[in-house]
Amino acid sequence: MRMDDMRVCDNRALAQASAMAVESCIPLLVFFILSPQDYSLHDTSSRRIDFALRNLFILKDSLSKLNIPLHVSTQTSRRTLPAYVISLLQSVNATQVFANIEYEVDELQRDLTVSKLAHENGILPTFLHDKLVVEPGLLSTKQGKPYSVYSPFQRQWLSTINNDISKYLAEAPPRLHPVFGKLFGSEIPCQVDGYTCSDKDKMAVVWPAGIDAAREMLRRFLRTKSRKTHLGPADPLEEGEDISKTHSRVMVYKENRDQNAYVPPWLLSTKKLQTNRDSGVGMWVQEIAWRDFYGHVLAAFPRVSMGRPFREKYAGVQWETNHEHLEAWRAGRTGVPIVDAAMRQANSMGWMHNRARMIAAMYLTKDLMIDWRLGEKHFMQQFIDGDLASNNGGWQWSASTGTDPQPYFRVFNPYSQSEKVDPSGDYIRTFVPELSKVFGPDIHNPPAKLAEKLGYPRPLVDHKEARVRALRRYKNPGLK
Repeated sequence: MRMDDMRVCDNRALAQASAMAVESCIPLLVFFILSPQDYSLHDTSSRRIDFALRNLFILKDSLSKLNIPLHVSTQTSRRTLPAYVISLLQSVNATQVFANIEYEVDELQRDLTVSKLAHENGILPTFLHDKLVVEPGLLSTKQGKPYSVYSPFQRQWLSTINNDISKYLAEAPPRLHPVFGKLFGSEIPCQVDGYTCSDKDKMAVVWPAGIDAAREMLRRFLRTKSRKTHLGPADPLEEGEDISKTHSRVMVYKENRDQNAYVPPWLLSTKKLQTNRDSGVGMWVQEIAWRDFYGHVLAAFPRVSMGRPFREKYAGVQWETNHEHLEAWRAGRTGVPIVDAAMRQANSMGWMHNRARMIAAMYLTKDLMIDWRLGEKHFMQQFIDGDLASNNGGWQWSASTGTDPQPYFRVFNPYSQSEKVDPSGDYIRTFVPELSKVFGPDIHNPPAKLAEKLGYPRPLVDHKEARVRALRRYKNPGLK
């Protein structure tokens, strides 16, 4: 198993492996290998590692009830990981191995090596598409090329799903199989060296692990109203939910999509998928299409996972080297309330609303003119839901270097964005306590005297001047 498929239900690799085990009357075994070097190279956050370990404990119990052992081990050297996988398989006389595909370039190369070694040692490897709704490589332009623009991609994505909806949205069923000895004694570590989660108790409450918790969160997203008390860190499963058919979070997603949580697409079940922009459900499905789009881009253009811009012409854009500005952005002390609220939300929750990610990213790249790769790395090191494809796609969109990007001459005004997405100021007041007593227009851009009185920092840069600088440098890459 891999970090993105730690579940018994709707897991294609597990389903096919269990079906083959039943057909051949042989044991079914599940392996999970912790790879700290991979986590380091991908800037994986300690929060995400802790979340994975919590899910492994639940998964181990679920598989044990099905008489299937989960064997967890750690391999410190990523270079020798393929050989280690084969040695594990040989130790139990495995004849076949099943896994879901990871689309990052290093992971693809790793699995190609695993496949080669498996064949050489008489083991049949099977790798399956499971992470995305529609697998990469299936959709293409009329010229047969991968999509680099979202809208036509989304149209073909939707048509492909609806032409065979049972294939793309049906769950892969779990199967039972007999016990296989000592592997049941495999222990799951409480932490991975170098990835101690300093706020693990809070994360366990804010982001409960396991498929049962995920399904209940989905049910509430579909059936209940949002709660103001859940704007900040809170238990998403606490009692007191308000059921509503017309004003549930998904029904009002069109109006409030920037203040709703992301729910994995494999939990969705429907007879026909729609992406119309006139409904909350349609807008939410479009977000799932965006997730697939960035996954397809990662698979088709591996350079984006190597720190390179998709649009190479912007590789020469001159960035500022200002450590104080970068640290102020990370800490949420830029003097721009909506940006600071977003960054403090990330620091306290390990997560951030979609629009907040866009505003914070564009402020770093356009107002502070700091390299988007530094922001991309920081988000991955903070977020519990860090995903290379989606994170890279979002950052390159904001920095105007990616596929289907925000044109470089469009620069978010963080103050007008604040008024648009947080008109009441509740979001800012939740995460910026210095401004908790401020109401009205001042919450979005506090006057200097008020900010000084409340101990709130003044803006690092003047937005209008920063915008002019950004336009100049993007128009003339290589020049300051």
